Amino acid sequence: MESPSMDTIYQAISALYDNPNGNEKEKASTWLGDVQKSIHSWKVADQLLQQKKDVPSCFFAAQTMRSKVQHNLSELPQDAVVSLRDTLVAHLEGISADTSPPILTQLSLALADLALQMLTWQNCVSDLIKLFSNKNYFVLLEILTVLPQEIDSSSLKLGENRREEIKTELRANAQDVTFFLKECINSNPNSQIALKIIKCMTSWIQVKAISIQEVPQNAVIGFSLQVLQDHTSINILHDAASDCICAILHCLEDNSNNTEVEKLLFDNVSALEASYHMVVAHEEEEKAANYARVFTELAETFLGKIILSTANGSAHFAMRALELVLMCVGHHDYEVAKITFNLWYRLSEEVYERDYQPLTDAFKPHIERLIEALARHCQCEPDLIQLPDEDEFFDFRMKVMELIKDVVFIVGSSSVFCQMFATLQADLSWEQTEAALFIMQAVAKNILPEEYEYVPKVVEAILSMPEDSHPAVRKTCILLLGELCEWIERHPECLEASLQNLIRALHDKRLANAAAVALQNICKACRSHAAPHAATLLRAARLADELALPLHTSSTLMRALAAAIGRLPHDQLTVAMREATAVQLAGLNELLKSSKEMKKGTSSDPVLWLDRLAALFRDVDVLPASGAHPCMPAFRDAWPAINDVMIKYVSDGRIMERSCRCVRFMVRSAGRHAAPLLPALCGALPALYAARAHSCLLYLCAVLCDALAEPAAGAALAGLLRAVLPRALALLTAPAGLKDNPDTVDDLFRLCVRYLQRSPAALVEGDTLGSVLQCAVAACALDHSDANCSLMKFLHDLTRMASATRTDDHHLKGLVNTALTQYGETLTYALLEASVLHLHSYMLAEVGEVLLELLQWQRGAGVDWLQSALRRLPRAPPAATEHQCWQFHQYAMRAEKCKEMTRLLRDFARLYR
Repeated sequence: MESPSMDTIYQAISALYDNPNGNEKEKASTWLGDVQKSIHSWKVADQLLQQKKDVPSCFFAAQTMRSKVQHNLSELPQDAVVSLRDTLVAHLEGISADTSPPILTQLSLALADLALQMLTWQNCVSDLIKLFSNKNYFVLLEILTVLPQEIDSSSLKLGENRREEIKTELRANAQDVTFFLKECINSNPNSQIALKIIKCMTSWIQVKAISIQEVPQNAVIGFSLQVLQDHTSINILHDAASDCICAILHCLEDNSNNTEVEKLLFDNVSALEASYHMVVAHEEEEKAANYARVFTELAETFLGKIILSTANGSAHFAMRALELVLMCVGHHDYEVAKITFNLWYRLSEEVYERDYQPLTDAFKPHIERLIEALARHCQCEPDLIQLPDEDEFFDFRMKVMELIKDVVFIVGSSSVFCQMFATLQADLSWEQTEAALFIMQAVAKNILPEEYEYVPKVVEAILSMPEDSHPAVRKTCILLLGELCEWIERHPECLEASLQNLIRALHDKRLANAAAVALQNICKACRSHAAPHAATLLRAARLADELALPLHTSSTLMRALAAAIGRLPHDQLTVAMREATAVQLAGLNELLKSSKEMKKGTSSDPVLWLDRLAALFRDVDVLPASGAHPCMPAFRDAWPAINDVMIKYVSDGRIMERSCRCVRFMVRSAGRHAAPLLPALCGALPALYAARAHSCLLYLCAVLCDALAEPAAGAALAGLLRAVLPRALALLTAPAGLKDNPDTVDDLFRLCVRYLQRSPAALVEGDTLGSVLQCAVAACALDHSDANCSLMKFLHDLTRMASATRTDDHHLKGLVNTALTQYGETLTYALLEASVLHLHSYMLAEVGEVLLELLQWQRGAGVDWLQSALRRLPRAPPAATEHQCWQFHQYAMRAEKCKEMTRLLRDFARLYR
């Protein structure tokens, strides 16, 4: 791109901000984006900032400067970087109080990012304070705010060495910054400056540059507490002060040996209770949420000490923090209550892990009050006529249910169930009734099957509920009945009435899905008792088309049917399966003959019928017996139709994926009894894969290998692998093949894992393994969670095979040894390079497992492989030093457990990021 004229730049900026024509805006945006990426943008941005023609052009220039410094600083020679720093300082010195805040922020970010990357700028913080403290202190506030924030930015690959260097510099200058901020406060700042002062301190606290010991003397923390004590503070200042106090409390949790500071902060934060009550009285929800955040952070800070003291039989002074949090849970806005949830999860985990009854009993009153308050929050709006929408309130209720399931062991499920049952005895409105039933639903599965005092009354009330009851109450009752499935299993006398009740509910579209879910739960828990009702359930399943049930509802209903018929005598089971399958095959065969347009989710969509078939075979769970498998006749009936569907819709990835899923469940249900169909499957799948390389076909091949690998099937499975592998490898070795086809990587190496486990000769013999290993080495750098997981599983199992001391086939072990020895050095580098330069930190556990296995297998060669890999890594910052590379080598070669190697890789990778 040639250097554009300034007139053209101004015209494009004007078009972007002022032109009402959408197409012109888009063109201008694209062109300006190309300008930002070009080498000329440095000069363009500088000229725009010097000319200061208008706000849009200055903002574009400041944003360009920030982007270039962040991503393209390497474009400039070293001497130009120094000039750039001086230019940015000059632009910031020219900022006035009237300058648009976003321009100030972008320029401050640009200078901060430059300072972080500029290794030659020693003690930049001190220099910045000297440059700006007596000129533009509001500019200095902005710079000092963004500088700590950018240290851990994922966009800046500083490396851990540079990050620690900068943090050390921040700690060294913390007193100067604290003094500067104190002077700013003492000058009676307006609200905007006060906001900047608090945000600046928060940034420094969050990177742990402020010492906990200095909290009592810290003017900004004191000022933030004053802001929170004044319930009339403006909202943005109140938000910032809350962030600041939460940040210092979080740091206090990590520095728990400062009793004096702990007590001081606890007393000051606890004293905010009166202010909380004032904002509640004035209906200021945002401020109430801020107090909830602060009180919750306070409780989490002291949680460890509260638990420890309580377990030892004494009460910690911070126990009152739980009362403050419960006070917030009682706020009328459920969003305020939701802020506290993480605390209750943490409390539950701590109590559960200690498993000490006196400790559990100590927190019963808190959890009882929590559940009581949550029940109130779960009440729907009283004027609601229909079912509530699946909106934010619906999501909140789901989170409440998960929380109650997590904490209920502290008070006991039966206790909660009884408490809610007692509530229902009063004359309640429908929304209060529904909320109590909803809480009962959350704990119902934990009710002991022997319970006979309350559950029978609840079940009887549900089964006798009038059909004109509020639909929300009916839906919750239906779901509650489904959750009581284990109790019903022990009390089969109420099974038939429950099934009939739920089948009737299928006729109401509003309740159909809930009824199907409840039927599935009950049939799955009561398989033997439900089997005699299979004919009734089969008739219900046939209603799916008549009632036009949605896809997920009809599939769930089919799973309920499958659970019931799985316990029929085998001759009856065969008939029932064929009958249920025939209904779906009729729909598929009609589609195969038809040429009408497909509409998703309707009877013209093959997926509707395929998903029902998959659901049927997925949950049938046949008891083992000698002789033919009772599901095989239905499988034989279904395969030709499914094969025809795959041929007709081979270009449709969605239908192919569902077809493969369907066959997968059919094979899994029959197990080794599906072997007679293996030749047909091995003949069809390669042809389909040759027509269109859908990765789900590879997945299905892996299922066949896993389920049907017997000596007699060896030749067919080997032929299947040879037929699909070349196409898959060709797809992945093409330019950008790995990046564009992560699903193929995932399913290909899943396939290879299955062959290693079940039919290793097919993969190891011949030249197949070498080609697969070459692809595996290249795929190590692919940043895709599922693909990486399958790849590492393959490499781990392959290395395990090479290092196995006991093996039935020394010939295969020798072939694996030869291949891994040939690729060992290349693979070691690929694993290490991927770990430090390409993969997310959470993905390194699997890599660590492979690297550990590889180095333990070849101790002697592994020393050289790892040394060579370390030498090939980048040396220019951000990078590990020679000493750090040596240290990593020493520790890695001595590592004995996967956790050790994973920790080493994660720490080492941070040096490059």
